[in-house]
Parts: sequence; C-alpha cells; structure tokens
Amino acid sequence: MSSFSIPLTGLEASSTSLDTIANNLSNMNTTAFKSQQASFGDLFYQQIGNSGSGDPLEVGAGVQVAATNTNFTQGTVSETGNATDVALNGSGFFVVRNSDGTPAYTRDGNFTLTSSGDLTTQGGQAVMGYPAANGVVNTNSALSPIQIPVGQVEQPQASQKFGLTANLNSSAAVGTNFSATVPTYDSLGQTQDVTVNFTKTATNTWSYSLALPAGASTGGTGLTGTLQFDNNGNLISPAANVSGISFTGLTDGASNMNLNWNLYGSNGTSTISQVDTTSGYSGTTTDGYPSGQYTGFTIGADGTVSAQFSNGQTQAVGQLALASITNEQGLQLDGGNLYQTTLASGSASIGLAGSAGLGTVQDSALEGSNVNISTEFSNLVVAQNAYEASSKALTTFDQVAQDTINIIH
Repeated sequence: MSSFSIPLTGLEASSTSLDTIANNLSNMNTTAFKSQQASFGDLFYQQIGNSGSGDPLEVGAGVQVAATNTNFTQGTVSETGNATDVALNGSGFFVVRNSDGTPAYTRDGNFTLTSSGDLTTQGGQAVMGYPAANGVVNTNSALSPIQIPVGQVEQPQASQKFGLTANLNSSAAVGTNFSATVPTYDSLGQTQDVTVNFTKTATNTWSYSLALPAGASTGGTGLTGTLQFDNNGNLISPAANVSGISFTGLTDGASNMNLNWNLYGSNGTSTISQVDTTSGYSGTTTDGYPSGQYTGFTIGADGTVSAQFSNGQTQAVGQLALASITNEQGLQLDGGNLYQTTLASGSASIGLAGSAGLGTVQDSALEGSNVNISTEFSNLVVAQNAYEASSKALTTFDQVAQDTINIIH
C-alpha cells in the first residue's frame, strides 16, 4: 500500500523543518548568523485513469524539501569597544583564507589578533585584504593576510621643513634681539631645537641666524639671512620660503639636517609680521617625528586598517577586502560561520567597502544574528502540527491495513 510512503515523506519533511527551526533558535546569539527556512514541494504524481470528461485522475506521492533558503538580511549591529571586532553594514562578506590556502567568506567579524600580529577569525582563518607599503595601500595588488605591527617600532622621520608664527616689534631700537625655538627631529628621531635669532638692523629690516644647541653640530649652510617688511608690517623679502638650510656634522651620529623654512602659509600670507607690539611667537610647526612604539589599531569605514604609535603617528598597514556573491542562496555553508562558493553561487567579486554596492565597515562592533524568535516559535508550532498530522495519517493507514488483514482472516 503506497499510502504508508506518503505520510512518511510528510514526517521526513516536517522533521527537516523542525531541525532547521531548532538550528535557528540554537544560533540566536551566534555572531552574524543568518536564519534559514525549509521550503517544500510536492512529489511526482501517478495517473490512475481519466474522468468521464477526459480529465486525468492523479494521485500524489507525498512531499519533499525543495530548498533551504537563507535569510541574508542585516542583523543588528552592537558596539563592543574591542578593536578586533568588525561589523558589516550592508551587503558583502569578509574574505578569509583557510590553512590549505582556499578562500572562504564570512559575515562574522569577531576577529582575533595573534601574538605575531596576524588578524584571524576565531577558527584560525587569515583575514585577507590589500597590502600597504610605507602607509600607502595598493589596491591593485593580490590579496594577502592582514598583519598588524604588534610590538614593532615605527622608524623616525627627519624634519624637512619648519614654520614659525611670530611678530617682530616695529618700534624696537636698532640692535634689539629676539629669539624663538622650533623643535625639529633628525634622522635618528632625536629632538633638535632650532633657535631662530632675530636682530633689528634698520627700519623695517631684521637679520636672522639659525643655530642648534651648543655641541649638537659642527657646521651648516644657509643659516643666516635678512627679513624686510613694508610700511604695513608685511614681509616682502624673502618673497618665498627659505630653502637650502643645512646643519652638518650632527654629533649624535644622525645624517645632516636639510630644512626649508616656511615663511608663508598655504594661502600665501606670511607667518611673520612686524607691527608695533611686543615681539613674540605663538606657534611652531614641523613635519618630522621621533620613533614610536605600536599602541593599537583602528579600521575605517572603507576597511583601511591603521596602526597607531606612541609618537602620535598613524599609518595604514592594509585594507580589508570584501566579496560580493551573485547568488547568495547558492553558497555552501561549512559551519563556523563560513561560506564557500559553488557553481550555483558563482565566483566571488572582490572589492572595497563602500564601493560597487558593497557595505561599509564599522570597527569595535559586531553584527548580531537575524533570527526572529517570535517568527521561529510560530514556525515551530506549524511544523509540529504538520508532523503530528502526518503521524496521524500513518497510524490511520496502519489501522486500515490491520482491518484489511482481519477481513482476510
């Protein structure tokens, strides 16, 4: 009697639905988990004849699980305060690499940092992105594991230019002196205080001389010059920034310091004036910095990973890559919040956050599961009733079979 096989297919399909719902509920708190739903389709039909009007008489063979659809809608993003946590706002997947070198894809940004500075998933897969050299990301390069310079020291950057915002007293007597100190850095990261000495030599005219502390260097070039102002106290000579300043023979072993003095701002206005008020300076600028110890890292909305150092500098060390999948329903779930592409899903298109339809990145945050507990409980009741109905049909057919056997005997 084929009647037994029909409710058995119902039991099997309902069991699959219950398993799917149970899996959803079990992963309510799994980071970036995407819920699933079992969809059903009827099995083939057997034609047992025709009606008087010629319509076919058909009997179905039961039900089957036609698909398990994944809900890829966005989960709630919550801030965690942990720099290694990364959430995706919008579409896309993080690109990771298994230990055998094969790529995988995930929405789970609950990353971790190894002692050697490798950014990995909780399962140990390397987080992939575009590499950076000297703070510049190369998005044309092949993907490589993101590595954070944990415990490393950033090399110092020698100063190449300096600036000074100051005023020289126009009513000062000839021979009046005024000095200002500008901190700069040599090639070893050592602070070298450049003292700028001004001496009034005539009306609207001041000479200057540059010097390092006594014993810091053995010589130099371009260390003296003259400043001339118009009747309104504006600098007219030099008419451009001063170049060719060099301190040689630094006694700490650093390279010669070659500097430019920025007398003018980006808008062309001089940073040194001469008006009738007390001589003084309000600020200095320089472009160098000392060495610095790694202190942490941040990830920008575009996925740029920037390391921070104790010298106040920030340097890009890579940029997270994101993957776009044409048919997300065709992805293969591997567990551990990982997906693999298949022929059905199509290959992954790799790009940057915030471009080509990909979402943006939010650091120190995690995407939660999109499981809706109310919906799952409702589905659970429906699946339970379907299971019980198929079970009731099975016991009914069993009773009919027993009655038939009793008639025969």
